[in-house]
Amino acid sequence: MHPVNAAKVPGASIHSLGHLSRTVLVYSGEGKHVTLPAPRSEGDILSSPHLKAFTFKYLKYATRNFHPDSLIGEGGFGNVYIGRIDGQFLGAARPGSGVMVAVKRLKAEGFQGHKEWLSEVNYLGQLHHPNLVKLYGYCLDGDNRLLVYEYMPKGSLEKHLFCRGAHPLSWATRIKVAIGAAQGLTLLHDSKQQVIYRDFKASNILLDSEFNAKLSDFGLAKAGPTGDRSHVSTQVLGTEGYAAPEYIATGRLTTKCDVYSFGVVLLELLSGRRAVDKTKPREEQNLVEWSRPYLCDRRKLLRIMDTKLAGQYPKRAAYTAANLALQCTSEAKIRPQMSEVLSTLELLPTMTHSISSSPCRLERKSISSPMRDRLSISYSPMINSPLRDI
Repeated sequence: MHPVNAAKVPGASIHSLGHLSRTVLVYSGEGKHVTLPAPRSEGDILSSPHLKAFTFKYLKYATRNFHPDSLIGEGGFGNVYIGRIDGQFLGAARPGSGVMVAVKRLKAEGFQGHKEWLSEVNYLGQLHHPNLVKLYGYCLDGDNRLLVYEYMPKGSLEKHLFCRGAHPLSWATRIKVAIGAAQGLTLLHDSKQQVIYRDFKASNILLDSEFNAKLSDFGLAKAGPTGDRSHVSTQVLGTEGYAAPEYIATGRLTTKCDVYSFGVVLLELLSGRRAVDKTKPREEQNLVEWSRPYLCDRRKLLRIMDTKLAGQYPKRAAYTAANLALQCTSEAKIRPQMSEVLSTLELLPTMTHSISSSPCRLERKSISSPMRDRLSISYSPMINSPLRDI
């Protein structure tokens, strides 16, 4: 699955970045947010005091000249290499010393162009939170565009869920990942100037050594609506299976689009299936459409649960998570806010109350959230769009 409408010009004008947020938030480490004025020009973005400007020569040395043995990931944007930099001076370190980093090298002809590269520098240069990947710096050296991140040793959630031979994730780990990712999205959505992530998917959720989830790749992130506006009108970009149907149909972007994508990933965590899997029978290829009839029926839910869990999960918590995924992937007007999603997920590990036998209803004591009043779902079929056929 690749981003759509991705024919972008690597040398895009810096003036096209005027949509970037004017105010963003930084996590203070004490549960408080500090507003910062966001840069509005390329020069301001690249002069961020939080980032190091690396030379291409430095990063060649840090990655052993981008040696194939250092390659840890690849995609439409280019390749990602593991490297080492000096933790104190952020310079290239001797082999075997320094801090491990991930170096993303943009392809000149890749899906992500200069605009997306600069957007990522802008957001991650200012947004700092335990559930957002840390950006150490960048390189803009001739035609070379690179980004230097903290190294996430467990790789992406996609790898753990779908790669053959990967050790199955336990129920507790899956919920931990979901909570961490929800915390990252909640930060973006609840900021004074909303940030819409726009490309939430399993491959963009990275995991540290303790399986703490961090959002990565802010190339498609966009500032949310301001004033009386309810949405941002924009070119439709995203990944098949994760993009909200109303966004695909209209180009109107809201935080509820991220909520939809989160619901898809939650379904992937529950089922162990990809958002879109063309190897499945036709009626099972789209995860949202296939799973919908089973999500609010406790007796049928077992049919979609990941067999790699071997039944080792609390049934009531699984039922609650399934209902949550159902809400997130329903019509935009009845989707919850990410803060509500997070509140529900944080209750899952300690839920002990029984569940009503009525479909799509939870006992009030199980969820102390406005979401409990919206568990009766209506749904409109997904609109046909270019995303579906990629």
